[in-house]
Amino acid sequence: MPSRTGRFPGNSGAQRRLASTAAGAAAALAVVLSASACSPVRSVESADVPAWKATALPSASGIVLEDAGKILSRDPIVKTAGGVPAGKYTLTVSCDGGGKAFFEVSLDGRLLTEAGAACNGSHETAAISLPAAGTVKISTSSVDAPLIYGYHLAPA
Repeated sequence: MPSRTGRFPGNSGAQRRLASTAAGAAAALAVVLSASACSPVRSVESADVPAWKATALPSASGIVLEDAGKILSRDPIVKTAGGVPAGKYTLTVSCDGGGKAFFEVSLDGRLLTEAGAACNGSHETAAISLPAAGTVKISTSSVDAPLIYGYHLAPA
C-alpha cells in the first residue's frame, strides 16, 4: 500500500533503479526482436551467384578450374579440367548459407585431397600438389543444403 509520499513501504532507491533497469532491458529486447522479425532473410535459391562470387573469392591468375553455384540438394556437383600440368596449386573455396561444404580433388580418378569450408562467407585455401599432368576433377557437396559455393584452382 502506498504511503502519503506515493512510495511503497520497503522499496529502497536501489530496488526502484533495478526495476527501472529491468524494464528498460525488456523494452530494448522487444525492439531487437521485432526488428529482426521484420528483417528480410537472404535466400540461397534467389542469390545472384556471379555477384556473390565476385566478392567472396579473391582474384587469381592462371586459374585452371573454377566453379560457383548453388547446392540445393545433397547431390555432388562435379567439374573437370583436362591437360592440367603437374605442379603446385592453391584451391581457394568459399560458401555461404550456413553449414559446411566439402571439396574433393582428384587427378585421373585418384583422390588427392579433401577440403572443407564453413559456410559463413569467409574463404579458405588448401595446397594441392599434382605429381603429373592429367585430368583434375573437383566434386563439391554438402549435407547442409541449400547453400552457395565458389572455388578456383590456380598455380601457387
